Amino acid sequence: MAWRADEVTQAAAAWVLTCVFVRFLEDNALLDAPVLAGPVETGEGRNALQEAKERMVAYFNEHPTDEEREYLLNLFGELERQPVIAELLDHRHNPLWRLPVSADGAKALIDFFQKIDPDSGQIVHDFTDPDWDTRFLGDLYQDLSESVRKRYALLQTPEFVESFILDHTLEKAIDTFGLEGLRLIDPTCGSGHFLLSAFERIFNDWLRREPGVNTRALAQRALDAVYGVDINPYAVAISRFRLLIAAMKASGSRKIREAPDFHFNLACGDSLLLGRRFEWEGQGIQQDHLDDSLAHVYETEDREKLDRILGQQYHVVVGNPPYITVKDKALNQAYRGRYTTCYRQYSLGVPFTERFFDLTLPAKENHPAGYLGMITTNSFMKREFGKHLIEKYLPNKRLTHVIDTSGAYIPGHGTPTVILFARNQRPKSEPVRAVLGIRGEPSTPDDAAQGQVWRSIVELLDKPGSENEFVSVVDQNRTLYKNHPWSLIGGGATEVKALLDFSASGVLGNHLVAMGRIAHTGSDEAYFFPKGVLKRFGLSDAYVKDLVEGDTVRDWVISLATETIFPYKDDWLFGRICG
Repeated sequence: MAWRADEVTQAAAAWVLTCVFVRFLEDNALLDAPVLAGPVETGEGRNALQEAKERMVAYFNEHPTDEEREYLLNLFGELERQPVIAELLDHRHNPLWRLPVSADGAKALIDFFQKIDPDSGQIVHDFTDPDWDTRFLGDLYQDLSESVRKRYALLQTPEFVESFILDHTLEKAIDTFGLEGLRLIDPTCGSGHFLLSAFERIFNDWLRREPGVNTRALAQRALDAVYGVDINPYAVAISRFRLLIAAMKASGSRKIREAPDFHFNLACGDSLLLGRRFEWEGQGIQQDHLDDSLAHVYETEDREKLDRILGQQYHVVVGNPPYITVKDKALNQAYRGRYTTCYRQYSLGVPFTERFFDLTLPAKENHPAGYLGMITTNSFMKREFGKHLIEKYLPNKRLTHVIDTSGAYIPGHGTPTVILFARNQRPKSEPVRAVLGIRGEPSTPDDAAQGQVWRSIVELLDKPGSENEFVSVVDQNRTLYKNHPWSLIGGGATEVKALLDFSASGVLGNHLVAMGRIAHTGSDEAYFFPKGVLKRFGLSDAYVKDLVEGDTVRDWVISLATETIFPYKDDWLFGRICG
């Protein structure tokens, strides 16, 4: 069963992650003594690995019938008694308690983390870091399981992209609303990159404003300002751990047992299904009158926290929502029932755009609107499923910036993207600031943050009318963004298109018999194969067609990589290849 496989994967990930958390704590001397492993030579001249092994020997001498699994469970239980990390390891939310590993599995985990490099004599996995940098956990988060990565569309947002988005949302919100009572949420927080950066900025602002206040109190104030939700439980676990380490660093806490009992605004759950829909209420629609059959919570989720976090609006809403389409039919339909923008084979980026606005504070009398910033797939701009979002929803919102980032080199982002900035209020007569693409990155830069396209975006954004070989920055009439599709091609392409539209005597559609897709499989996995596979299966070329996918069409060239079964011949039975 798929459900059972998911549960096993989540539990396995929890065991690995919890061991990583322990290793990070002990390698950086945040625990009183090593308990699992550690460097052979520490900065204090100790052999942490040997100390951890001696601790294990002492445990087994005292509990001779126990095995490695019991040792780890006992270790996790001791750590759970520390208030500051209790929520990270508590029996209700951490899947490791529901599905313990075998004795052999526990031994394999311990052996893995105690492994020595035979050439250097040093421990292979050393988590010592004087800066307590936890960003590596994001890489681990997306690499733990390929199936989970695909299911949840796990993808880190690079630090330079986060910084850019926060510069144009959080910083402006602080200027507008002040620090007191400020709230920021990432409804798709993943491993917490936006949350961590926001925490550090807000803490530093408080520190500059009130340098005499205890840093522990300021750290909690900063934690009180950041909120996160994610559907993946171990993503939330990583976010919580990263914020804990950041808060300890900010407050000057050097040991877990001495750290304040920090509180975190994090919850595991589906931001699209759970919590209030403020725009519904604005239209006089009561949530309890709608089908709520799928808005349940799993054992790893906390309904009370979810209702609190998703039951209020925020001064800042930022994130990098998943771009996948929803395969589960019931879930797909549930989203359609809650978001008017869901149209045809929509990407999740569409309802999440609506949800981001929904969670952003609207403009009211004597109260300015909140700020929204997101990086999302640009497919909605061109493909039919984005029509409702562009023509029915976004015209009612104050979109301030549309930034084409498809030409920039953003590590891990194989999908072309766009950055949107907006305020949750009715649009004004002001133009939309647009960064239009002219040319993509000529080669892969050594430092993505210094890529020529990205630097062009950052440096020219506040200079409308400027242009270089990579981008054009223009202030465009808002009416251009009320019709689907959008065109973000720079270098005068928009003006040329407008001229062609004005002077053309007709359109291509008037001269075609058919245009668009000719088939809809509904089950791609059953029909689509890498090129050449079907021929090796013995299938005749008469029943195989090349599949032209959007991302294989570049610069007037089609690079075919996929074929599809095309069983539409009267004299052929599909059973020939099934039997």
